[in-house]
Amino acid sequence: MQIGIVGLPLCGKSTLFQTITKSHLDQSQLVRSESHHAVIKVPDERLDKLSEIFKPQKTTHAAIEFFDVVGLQKGDSETAQFTGNFLGTVKTNDALIQVVHLFENEMTPHPLGSIDMMRDINTFETEFILSDMAIIEKRIDSLKKQILKIHDDHLRHEHTLLEKCYSILQEEKPLREAEFLKEDLHLLKNYQLLTLKPMLIALNMDESHVSEVDKYLDKLVKTKIGKNTKAIAFFGQIEFEMSELNETDMQIFMKEYGIKESALTSIIREAYSLLGLQSFFTVGEDECRAWTIHKGMNAQEAAGVIHSDFFSKFIRAEVVHYDDFIKYGSFAQTKEHGVWRLEGKEYLANDGDILTIRHN
Repeated sequence: MQIGIVGLPLCGKSTLFQTITKSHLDQSQLVRSESHHAVIKVPDERLDKLSEIFKPQKTTHAAIEFFDVVGLQKGDSETAQFTGNFLGTVKTNDALIQVVHLFENEMTPHPLGSIDMMRDINTFETEFILSDMAIIEKRIDSLKKQILKIHDDHLRHEHTLLEKCYSILQEEKPLREAEFLKEDLHLLKNYQLLTLKPMLIALNMDESHVSEVDKYLDKLVKTKIGKNTKAIAFFGQIEFEMSELNETDMQIFMKEYGIKESALTSIIREAYSLLGLQSFFTVGEDECRAWTIHKGMNAQEAAGVIHSDFFSKFIRAEVVHYDDFIKYGSFAQTKEHGVWRLEGKEYLANDGDILTIRHN
């Protein structure tokens, strides 16, 4: 799964990327034309706890690939220029994190001359809407010509669907918040529409504005937040400094600043959730592992993520939820208390399930 980090110049997106991935780049690397990317582990205290209990030879976290998307430039008229390179790269990402410049720093002034959260967010929204409208309009024109030549119900359905999308975009609304049937979403994803991608708005603030965090987030909740748009605030400079420390020093640093959890841990977790993903676990002395699946997948499909043979030869899944396992302390005790069970292939796997797959 790929998540692109985007934002206006000097918003702190490269700082966020380096902090999340712990890949501290020098200035010569940051000005290169290609996007940087790295695969990072999804923090999961549940997996860490299971590893403490089972003491396996190996612990494997779920992973996500992050991209620091380049190509967005400052225009001559104090506006952002959305280059073809930028839009082309963004289209390949599964979800987006938009970093918004809300910090005061004379060394890195806002490229548009002033700090304005809604203006910056709407700049991206408008550009993405225009890009999607151009793609859809071109396809609609093509479909009209095809429908005149041949009678095809699939083409007519696609035409109706795209007309619906175009109407939504004309109202200046992103497609990510609209309601679509599952099969229609599958069709639309072929177009790599930008406003269809889940979006996490990350407000980059400085520590002097801690008291204003809720004010900014509340404003977004009222205007932008929906089922596929989330928002979070973080303090880029503090987080960057923390990322350069070892684990012991970082804990001391966090305690001094009164930080209970790095905001970047929350950002990674929110990004994982935005993609509609969840984790189930397999445990044992050899390995404790978090497996990534889409929400709504059944036990047989989850088994297939572990190994294709487990899907075709699936019999049953032994299931106990992480919370029940921790509460009772062992598989034997979960059986004793009736929370361990056998499930068939249609069982919908839950986030935090510990699964043992029975197969031929």
